[in-house]
Amino acid sequence: MKPDDQRLLFVPIGGSGEIGMNLNLYGHRGKWLMVDCGMSFADNHLPGVDLIFPDPEFIEDEREDLIGLVLTHGHEDHIGAVPYLWSRFKCPVYATPFTAALVEDKLREAGLLDQVELHVVDALETLELGPFSVRYVPLAHSIAEGHGLAITTSKGTLFHTGDWKLDDRPLIGPACPSPVLTELGEKGVLALIGDSTNVFNESESGSEAAVRESLKELVAGLKNRVVITTFASNVARLETIGEVAKASGRRLVLLGRSMERIVKAAKSTGYLKDFPPLVDEEDADYLPKDEVLIACTGCQGEPRAAIARIARDDHKHLQLSPEDNVIFSSKIIPGNELVLGQLFNTLASKHINVITEKDAFVHVSGHPGRAELRKMYGWVKPECVIPVHGEARHLMRHAALAREIGIKHTIVPKNGDIIQISSKGLKLIDEAPVGRFALDGTEIVSVADESIADRRRAAVQGFITVSVVFDDDGTLAAEPLLAILGVPRGDDDVFYDGMLDAIETGIERMPKQARQSDTMVEEAVRIATRRFCRREVGKNPGVATLINRRNELEFR
Repeated sequence: MKPDDQRLLFVPIGGSGEIGMNLNLYGHRGKWLMVDCGMSFADNHLPGVDLIFPDPEFIEDEREDLIGLVLTHGHEDHIGAVPYLWSRFKCPVYATPFTAALVEDKLREAGLLDQVELHVVDALETLELGPFSVRYVPLAHSIAEGHGLAITTSKGTLFHTGDWKLDDRPLIGPACPSPVLTELGEKGVLALIGDSTNVFNESESGSEAAVRESLKELVAGLKNRVVITTFASNVARLETIGEVAKASGRRLVLLGRSMERIVKAAKSTGYLKDFPPLVDEEDADYLPKDEVLIACTGCQGEPRAAIARIARDDHKHLQLSPEDNVIFSSKIIPGNELVLGQLFNTLASKHINVITEKDAFVHVSGHPGRAELRKMYGWVKPECVIPVHGEARHLMRHAALAREIGIKHTIVPKNGDIIQISSKGLKLIDEAPVGRFALDGTEIVSVADESIADRRRAAVQGFITVSVVFDDDGTLAAEPLLAILGVPRGDDDVFYDGMLDAIETGIERMPKQARQSDTMVEEAVRIATRRFCRREVGKNPGVATLINRRNELEFR
């Protein structure tokens, strides 16, 4: 679909109806503008897969009309897919300095730095991109340089909020609310496309300054080692941890590659100027326990992150002792309760003191509660509201809130919806193809890829390989061989022999002519094997059949 002169379009490709993988398109006068290109992390449903990306097929087919990718901020769910997907649409990329530093590092690792046209933009600078005039609007968030985007078109101004919160005492970045928001409302905003993540929270999210005061007080009363695990991207929280170290007379250690990467990017762009000197992680175990503060990754229980490895006694430089302390300066993201509960219990079983947001004031969210959303709408006064960035229930509640406060036009989008925005309201006019990609090893494949489906089946049901050899006349030349993995009773001789009988019977029932077809033999073996396993052990394993024929073997 080509956006014509008469229509202003919005198309969420990722991030609507799910948290993560934000990728949004705006279309007008034959051109497309992309906002954000993020990734998410895989769950157990995709064994062996770490990262998930939105499928950009829709814009890939129209990339000659894609005039740019504008990044709102540096969180992985907004920038993480850039090095993996950029070659599919190959457009210029725009970001403010801190976000650009993070993207540049990713592009360097991917070997794309000399190919991508990366523009560093100052906050409040206006970009003229074809039919779109784009202005960065600084907002508070849990990372440096969070921004909304005021996108002006011939049909009106759109305000894409990105991720935001209210914080009148920010530790890094400008105070929010910003006079720019009132200015936007006075000039007129046709539609607000906004963050829905925290819409079930009635109150405001709170200030980073208050967390700093609380953490200083908390750590001052703790003995032995103190570990604080938090989101690495939260530069203000990292600055707070540095201040806590200085206030408590402790020396600071950083653990985790992503934390080191964020600190490097922050310092290179003018942040963390008074950060305390760091102790190398290999020296941390030799410091007196009351003199060390460790900041590390893994606050969501990621198995390969620093705190998880420490809990498993799997970290090469650091081990914790009874009466040490681990502070989770973060919220428990929905879906991570189980893995975090296991991590908490692993630490507690070692008599380590675990402190979470439920035990002390150690975290504030970077997303707006309903009280903040009401204030934003009071300033911006949008005619229409499109909730994004959240699961379906978040979007529905956000739309309901917009209607409660008097906004007449709202719609709950799903990924792929092509929505026309006009002074008459919002209209769903078509659907774009959408899907999800997975990073499987070094390959980018569909999440529906057969290899992932086979791996998932093997993980749940087990896997059996059957090797058969045929004579020229289609009779079995030898007893089949079986390799049984992950199936109950797989090492039981009686079970093995019973399966052999079932497979041989299945083959013998085939007409001899059919046995000349590898495809038909594979199907017969698969049916016989699975039928036997379902009857005997209640499993439906994956089956691979290796077929050899006597004449082929002799030829070799």
